Amino acid sequence: MAREKIPRQAMPEQDPEERRHNFNEVPYGYTPELAQIEASRCIFCKKPKCIEGCPVEIDIPAFIRLIKDGDFVGAARKIKEANALPAICGRVCPQEEQCEVVCVLGIKYEPVAIGRLERFAADYERENNLITIPEIEPPTGKKVAVVGAGPAGLTVAGELAKLGHEVTIFEALHQPGGVLMYGIPEFRLPKAIVEAEVDYVKKLGVEIIYDAVIGRYMTIDEMLKNYDSIFIGTGAGLPYFMNIPGENLNGVYSANEYLTRSNLMRAYRFPEYDTPIAVSKKVAVLGGGNVAMDAARTALRLGAEEVTVVYRRSRKEMPARIEEIHHAEEEGVILKLLTNPTEIYGDDQGWVRGMRCIRMELGEPDASGRRRPVPIEGSEFDIECDTVVVSIGNGANPLLPQATPGLETNKWGNIIADSKTGATSIPGVYAGGDIVIGAATVILAMGAGKVAAAAMHRYMMGIPEPVTEEESQQTEPEAKSSREK
Repeated sequence: MAREKIPRQAMPEQDPEERRHNFNEVPYGYTPELAQIEASRCIFCKKPKCIEGCPVEIDIPAFIRLIKDGDFVGAARKIKEANALPAICGRVCPQEEQCEVVCVLGIKYEPVAIGRLERFAADYERENNLITIPEIEPPTGKKVAVVGAGPAGLTVAGELAKLGHEVTIFEALHQPGGVLMYGIPEFRLPKAIVEAEVDYVKKLGVEIIYDAVIGRYMTIDEMLKNYDSIFIGTGAGLPYFMNIPGENLNGVYSANEYLTRSNLMRAYRFPEYDTPIAVSKKVAVLGGGNVAMDAARTALRLGAEEVTVVYRRSRKEMPARIEEIHHAEEEGVILKLLTNPTEIYGDDQGWVRGMRCIRMELGEPDASGRRRPVPIEGSEFDIECDTVVVSIGNGANPLLPQATPGLETNKWGNIIADSKTGATSIPGVYAGGDIVIGAATVILAMGAGKVAAAAMHRYMMGIPEPVTEEESQQTEPEAKSSREK
């Protein structure tokens, strides 16, 4: 069979009826045989667009060829040349919107399953105890502080440690990983995998200090006295609410709190872990993104009899990954689309008992490019529920910016940083990830971390910033003019 006609290989996974009652990972991953079959579908383009589609620029055809040839460990090490967290990215990154969407094979057939192959290679290396630490450059004598042990911070730390700098991460929580640890459920990203990938970064020589809330524990100005450069990767951890009546009732959670209790603090293993969470019968989750799907699927596993996702647009506009929506529906989550809550109401003890909603229709596109939802007059109805999880997005936590004079932020509270370097308004201080661009994906945060790490290295070592082709063209006429004079 011609390789382009080989069907895309599905990953074996838990049966929906079984998995809705446990927190074990849903997909089992590829076997070596399936991975080699999938890798054989790649046509190894002369100009591979998939590399351009990857925010950290992994040499995708090279690692796929290694899998095809049976060199699974070589594939993992090839990925790690550009990405220190491949087992994580292979699980949670939206490859269908990045590297896979530009796969040439996808023009006529299904694209190569790049993310699944990345996961396979990383898992093979880890499960067979074949992880090695790359050669570290000689010590530079420079010290770097990284604020936040999330995807951006871990990437910066790993990149700069390999270049010989002494790196310390300051993490506000008691475990590393940021959103990887507190936000993404065990059934989608097992915590043991996050711990293993963080351990790899630590083996590069990175120190992590926990329970250190920068802005309280220490300020950026104080850190600048002891460190040659600082990276801020504090994420977007401030939950948004709808500002409708009843949001202060007992039983209303932000998705942040709901997922943090379950993921980081292991509420689902109570009383082994003493972090109680309300036992619910009927849960309503507000929102249509990946976090909403995570909250809904977590609610099922915590024992809810009925879980409904309430979203004000249609299925087409849902920002969640298609795979996550599919898994949620398979497990029994109900999607109530073109619906918007207007009020949450409770009993005389202050506990949630239901939610008033209104039906919506789609109008003209708004600034996001999606059709704007418009209320339909007289279409109000009630949803019975005892728990509401609000998952409509997050903003920047204002603590660190407010404690840092001279650090410029925009009207949303995000730190303003140069997109080409990550440089902020304070010399030597860089920022990247969700604290700069708002809540986004793990891989975009990692891409920003790589950019910032390269710029921080140049800053500390006194290396001039490279001149872009555009800048070069702008300066050429000026140089010519001066010569003519």
